Amino acid sequence: MKTLDDLDVAGRRVLVRVDFNVPLQDGRIGDDTRIRAALPTLRELRSKGAAQLVLVSHLGRPKGAPDPRYSLAPVAARLGELLDAEVAFGDDATGEMVLLENVRFQPGETKNDPELARALAARADVFVNDAFGAAHRAHASTEGVARLLPHAAGRLLQREVETMEGIMSDPRRPFVAVVGGAKVTDKIGVLRRFLEVADSVLIGGAMAFPFLRAQGHEVGRSLCADEDVEAARGLLGDDKLKLPVDLVLGRAFAADTEVSELDGVDVPDGWMGLDVGPRTAALYGEAIAAAGTVCWNGPMGAFELAPFAAGTKAVAEAVAASGATTVVGGGDSVAAVVQFGLADRVDHVSTGGGASLELIEGKALPGVEALK
Repeated sequence: MKTLDDLDVAGRRVLVRVDFNVPLQDGRIGDDTRIRAALPTLRELRSKGAAQLVLVSHLGRPKGAPDPRYSLAPVAARLGELLDAEVAFGDDATGEMVLLENVRFQPGETKNDPELARALAARADVFVNDAFGAAHRAHASTEGVARLLPHAAGRLLQREVETMEGIMSDPRRPFVAVVGGAKVTDKIGVLRRFLEVADSVLIGGAMAFPFLRAQGHEVGRSLCADEDVEAARGLLGDDKLKLPVDLVLGRAFAADTEVSELDGVDVPDGWMGLDVGPRTAALYGEAIAAAGTVCWNGPMGAFELAPFAAGTKAVAEAVAASGATTVVGGGDSVAAVVQFGLADRVDHVSTGGGASLELIEGKALPGVEALK
């Protein structure tokens, strides 16, 4: 993969695909982590004498047409503050640094339309892709334009790919994978890959219940789809797979619901499992403490609800305190380490949920392949 070390940008216009897909509510940015993650590449390009930076990003899922709820205008303002520089905004804007309007307002973006790719390429002399979070999409602004201009990966994309490929090909051992979230079928490829490469795979979150039900346990009203049970059944029997031994239950998915700790994993009728229990958290913490590499993707429970945050917090603290090489990926896991104030104690916090999962599976990412 070509990097900034391979690209001459002095005096040239640079089209930069960034990932500014930030949470936005009523025009206010909820978390600017992804904007900050792009700053090293933008600063390096400016220091190397780029004549102009034209930034391209998407935000949310507009349906191929302008939608003020997904405008990047607030992002342009925040980027200017972080860089202490003028950032012009809009498709007709001019200046040394320009942020175009949400590229997904263009119907050709997600279709990888050659005409849109050519229009973007016409704005620049070279192309830099620094949007790891969109690298698994073959879109006009990620894959299409890379075919038309001299190109390279930005520092964020470079670091993401090298980190993920590194831990999967040559991890320090023991390698402990911690996998949570909602659906087994969504991560079946990731789980299989971890069972091949890792020394232990610790399961938490709603993902645990299909495994438990496949073992014959009662799951009550816990989230547990039939197709997930069948997928989980195919992975049982591997000694590397570790499941919860106790749970925290709620009557409903709400912060003010009745709560009960269960010393075991058979969930009674009328209850749902919403967090791993303290014994599970302690066991997982011990495995993480002894690890050489830890990769965590997916929370241990409904950490956004205070009564069910303890399991995820315990795992986050164990990861932060570990002497291992630590990688956290997936939107909810990243949100958890940020919420608990631990993000700066993790070696690598990935900005790409789907992209990082596909790299773990060993899949080729179109946005990365186009840079080779």
